[in-house]
Amino acid sequence: MNTPKELKYAKTHEWVRFTSDTECEVGLSDFAQDALGDLVFVNLPETDTEAIRGETICDVESVKAVSDVYAPVSGTVTAVNEDLLDSPELINNDPYGAWLFRLSNVTDTDELLDAEGYEKVCAEEEQ
Repeated sequence: MNTPKELKYAKTHEWVRFTSDTECEVGLSDFAQDALGDLVFVNLPETDTEAIRGETICDVESVKAVSDVYAPVSGTVTAVNEDLLDSPELINNDPYGAWLFRLSNVTDTDELLDAEGYEKVCAEEEQ
């Protein structure tokens, strides 16, 4: 499992890459894309949507099932990765390059995990 050290993670398997103190990109972890299998559809949020930590913000569909994506932090959606609309498999190919959406005015970051903490969560789930 690939878990870049410079990112933060949510227990619900989203990663967060801070681009400034109040802005970030959000995507699905390598663990999540591996568990989901081949992704065939991504339903992204609208820009200006208010993301609330822990609530569903969008969903992804794999050959196995539809899965909710939860907001790992709170903020306002400023951009979505439109490349994923035509090529959702980009998440499978490069989960840390294929961000889902960007947020500004980011708050509620206190529950994010570092790479080591996230790897422990994944190990517990695999048992």
